[in-house]
Amino acid sequence: MKSLENISKPYNGPVIVIVGPTASGKTGAAISLAKKVNGEVISADSRAIYKYMDIGTAKPSLEEQDGVPHFGIDLVEPGERFTVADFKEYATTKISEIRSRGHVPIVAGGTGLYVDALIFDYHFDGMSKDVAHGTKDANLNLNKGGKSVNKSEDFARDRQQVGKVFKIFGILWSPEELRERITLRAKMMFCDELYAETRFLVEKYGFGSQAMKSNIYQFADKYLKGEISLDEAVAQFVLDDYHLAKRQMTWFKRNPEICWCKQSEIVQKMLAELKN
Repeated sequence: MKSLENISKPYNGPVIVIVGPTASGKTGAAISLAKKVNGEVISADSRAIYKYMDIGTAKPSLEEQDGVPHFGIDLVEPGERFTVADFKEYATTKISEIRSRGHVPIVAGGTGLYVDALIFDYHFDGMSKDVAHGTKDANLNLNKGGKSVNKSEDFARDRQQVGKVFKIFGILWSPEELRERITLRAKMMFCDELYAETRFLVEKYGFGSQAMKSNIYQFADKYLKGEISLDEAVAQFVLDDYHLAKRQMTWFKRNPEICWCKQSEIVQKMLAELKN
């Protein structure tokens, strides 16, 4: 039997949320913070939920996770339904579990709809179970305070106050810096491991699902088929990812509660918040 002094006290402090565009460094910041405060990370990335999509979705490897528990990764197979409502339920459950262990919950990701469903406490009715991926084109049926909201673009105009438990930080780069980061990451991602991953996914799942169409695999597949050169594949992916980054920033900048920081400053800012 464990002695009473060895039983962790529940954590009652804030939930830290880290947002920002793709390639901004959210995962690295989350892991760095977690190692300093005994935290656990919940991914809020609508692409990282898919199994077998490791290189193509830039999931942190076990080595990169550096012993920090991660959740929200490898939840479903490509093409399998996982809705915004599912994410909110999953993340809320994991936050409670992490708190009960006396650890700090850290939510990190760039899928704005996932993040907002959590921090603004969206309440979904039964129809919302048909919502998939959290994309801007998803048809949503959401009930907030008795008011029906049917399209994701309405969310920003119909938000309630952020839950007091959440402290939200964003990683900010200039457009030029972000484009350079996206380009450097893209060049690293086009490798033998990505090609093997692409071949497996195309053979097993094809391009019939949104999961396969919304990331790097479409460009890698064209390269492997000889339809475009490697330079063209990288360039097309960079452009696609940069457009994604701009959409993400447009979404997040509507939320005045986000404390925007440079990557070099964000961990210290979050530590200061936790000490308050």
